[in-house]
Amino acid sequence: MGVLALQGAFESHIRILGNLDIEAIAIRDPEGLNTVDGLVIPGGESTAISMLLESNQLRKPLEVRLSDGMPVFGTCAGMIMLSSEILDGREDQRPLGAIDITVRRNAFGRQVDSFESQLDIKGLGSPFPSIFIRAPIVESVGESVEVLAKLDDQIVLCGNKTTLVASFHPELSNDARIHELFVSMAI
Repeated sequence: MGVLALQGAFESHIRILGNLDIEAIAIRDPEGLNTVDGLVIPGGESTAISMLLESNQLRKPLEVRLSDGMPVFGTCAGMIMLSSEILDGREDQRPLGAIDITVRRNAFGRQVDSFESQLDIKGLGSPFPSIFIRAPIVESVGESVEVLAKLDDQIVLCGNKTTLVASFHPELSNDARIHELFVSMAI
C-alpha cells in the first residue's frame, strides 16, 4: 500500500497501516506509484497537494492508475483532491475525479474551529472518534456513491467501489477501523 508523501500527515497513515500488518511505503514519484496496489492521500493543504502532484510529475500517472481502478483512500485534503468538483477552491486547483462528489473546502471553519466528534458509521458497531481540522464537507454525491456517515446532516464519509473519502482524520485516532475498511476494499 502506498501513502502519498508530498505534504500532510502521511507518516500517521503509514503507522496505522503498519499496525494492521500492511506494508506501507511513502510515495513521492511515479516510479513508487507503479509499485503499489492501493494509495492513501492524506490530509494537509489541498492546494499545495495539487501543485506538488504537478511538480513531482505525479498527476498524470495517478490519474491513469485511478482510471484503471486502483483503490484509493483520501482524508480531508485527500477527499478534496479525489472529488469531481471543488467549491471554494482556487481556479487552478484540479480534482482527480476518482469519486462523483462535490466538496466544499474548510466547511467547518478555520483551524481554530477544529473539533472532535463520535461518528456513527455504517458497518461499524460503535461510534468512531473523529477529528475535524479545517474539514471539507460533501455537498452532493452521484448515484454510484454510498454515504457512510453524516455529522449534523453533512456528509463526512462516503465511497464507491474503489474510493473511500473522509472529511476527518482517522489517522489521528487510535482506532484503525476505517483503515481496515479501506484495506478490505483494496484486497
